[in-house]
Amino acid sequence: MSYKDKIDLLKLPRHVAIIMDGNGRWAKDRGKLRIFGHRNGVLSVRDVVEGAVDLGVQYLTLYTFSTENWNRPKLEVMAIMELMVNTIHKEIKNFMEKNVRLNAIGDLAMLPKKCFDELNNAVETTSPNTGLVLTLALSYSSRYEIVRAAKNIAVKVQSGELSINDIDETVFENNLYTADMPDPELLIRTSGEYRISNYLLWQIAYAELYFTPKLWPDFRKEDLYEAILDYQKRERRFGMTSEQVN
Repeated sequence: MSYKDKIDLLKLPRHVAIIMDGNGRWAKDRGKLRIFGHRNGVLSVRDVVEGAVDLGVQYLTLYTFSTENWNRPKLEVMAIMELMVNTIHKEIKNFMEKNVRLNAIGDLAMLPKKCFDELNNAVETTSPNTGLVLTLALSYSSRYEIVRAAKNIAVKVQSGELSINDIDETVFENNLYTADMPDPELLIRTSGEYRISNYLLWQIAYAELYFTPKLWPDFRKEDLYEAILDYQKRERRFGMTSEQVN
């Protein structure tokens, strides 16, 4: 029996975030260059997106490329960007068929023009879709996002648009990249690492964390189902007692 058959579709997390880790190690274990792992990681993305669509998950956010990743060897970064351009171009048809709307967050101005243009085209083309919102966190840093939000709010206070007393959690959230999305309820990280790695630090305040030793290129929809099933077995108290929740 598949894990999917055990999932309560009425208790799905609305928003699942994933740290896709382990492409390089997966390739190294096979005596290949790191880009070989990234290419195979694309297959995992495709399968997991399909799994999320099949279940009815509303938001899926993937940590695709961090600002720290720009410090990797130049050839690897170039290869990743080229892979991204080709993948996004190829997947548009699939997104349209599956009613997936593509979104992107991060310092996108840092992307090479070809990648930036291809991404914008895909976002615009899929914008009418009403199903899964697939967000790619690209050139993304959560600390940068938080500082950026603080600066935006400071400018509004300086201009008189806001007063200091107006600032609360809602105002702050409205100045984050994810302003139009619910916070993730489930965060998955592959590869056996137990770190958040500067990812959605504000947004995952109450997310359930799920760590798996599987390297990303080995992760498939069945693994997503297993993670969601694990999520559904947890008691989410938000600071309350078990008696209050139940």
